[in-house]
Amino acid sequence: MPDQSIPEARIAEAPPGGAVSENGPPREGISRRRLLGTAGATGLVLGAAGGAVGYASVPAGATPLTSLGEDMAMFHGKHQPGITEGLQARGHLVAFDLAAGASRKEAAALLRRWSTTAQRLMAGEAAAQDDTEVARDAGPSSLTITFGFGNSFFSRTGLEKQRPVSLDPLPDFSSDHLDKARSNGDLWVQIGANDALVAFHALRTIQKDAGSAAKVRWQMNGFNRTPGATAHKMTARNLMGQLDGTRNPKPTESDFDKRIFVPASGSTDPAWMANGSYAVVRRIRMLLDDWEKLSTGAQENVVGRRKSTGAPLSGGGETTAMDLEKTDAKGALVVPINAHARIARPDQNGGAAMLRRPFSYHDGIAADGTPDAGLLFVCWQADPLRGFVTVQRKLDRGDALSTYIRHEASGLFAVPGGAADGEYVGQRLLEG
Repeated sequence: MPDQSIPEARIAEAPPGGAVSENGPPREGISRRRLLGTAGATGLVLGAAGGAVGYASVPAGATPLTSLGEDMAMFHGKHQPGITEGLQARGHLVAFDLAAGASRKEAAALLRRWSTTAQRLMAGEAAAQDDTEVARDAGPSSLTITFGFGNSFFSRTGLEKQRPVSLDPLPDFSSDHLDKARSNGDLWVQIGANDALVAFHALRTIQKDAGSAAKVRWQMNGFNRTPGATAHKMTARNLMGQLDGTRNPKPTESDFDKRIFVPASGSTDPAWMANGSYAVVRRIRMLLDDWEKLSTGAQENVVGRRKSTGAPLSGGGETTAMDLEKTDAKGALVVPINAHARIARPDQNGGAAMLRRPFSYHDGIAADGTPDAGLLFVCWQADPLRGFVTVQRKLDRGDALSTYIRHEASGLFAVPGGAADGEYVGQRLLEG
């Protein structure tokens, strides 16, 4: 679990005439939810061409709702949603395999349906057909829906010549105990939202939209702390209690796009991947019974950071640069040589970096009585060989944290750039 952090900026359009104050009382003005309701009353449909009025209708004279439910991510854009947005409270990861006999034509129709659904649901609207009404009372709640293609998709659809070299299978690692039934897949969908019902509604609708074209291969459900649960914004904690992701690259950094997104030109990737990214997905079981037997000091030595603040053991605050050479009174390194944070640092891996955007998970108690819990690790990079693989190989050779985790499922997916207005995701691949 490389030591990097999620960008903290919430990417959401401010409601016209006002905005939601993150830590204070709501500011006056027309809320996004009320705006959507007004649009429905005047016959406008936001986020899709035609269709029914969405959930966001507000009775005349009602007090505008100003809450996390109003936050809305954009479906259309240079990049797909769900990559640079902040962590969401609830997530679903689901992989599909195309049905036997399904061709490129059926795949294109499926991605067209999915894109229409994503556009509508992310705008807080009902599904175009047979909506379950699960999310009727909610706003968009920062819903994002992201689509990707697995290695096997290209042979299934006769598009082998368009398969990126970067989708070559990941190498084996010593911490792997992979369940093939819960790994890879022809298609991958990431769903995230700040409301559990909104996320479930999107999951259920996407699954129904698949129809006879594809069937679910595996599904994983995760969560994070709800935005606003802490007194101020801070790096997320994982189920080990550690701040997880302090050194994530940030969009404000000059080389962020170069590290995370495939460039529009000058790349060895096929043209349809312009402005896209590669997602590595790993289900990482945390051996919590063993971890929790360690003292706080021992846990901090494993990670290389203070559990309370995330500060490096060499001193300072969470964002203080780690002093890898600092020693104690006995001459021992303050940050142990096998500490996770030391090994995972970009400057210890030729500058390799990835944007981590994980969810925690807890699926009850395993047959042996231990908690089936851990991290649904999702990381983004322009080149998985230079990003995830480089760092994981280094961790595989001596990371102290490896004793307390187990990689149980894996996937690598090509996530194309965002759909332009009037396009569906993957159109440049499927109709190119």
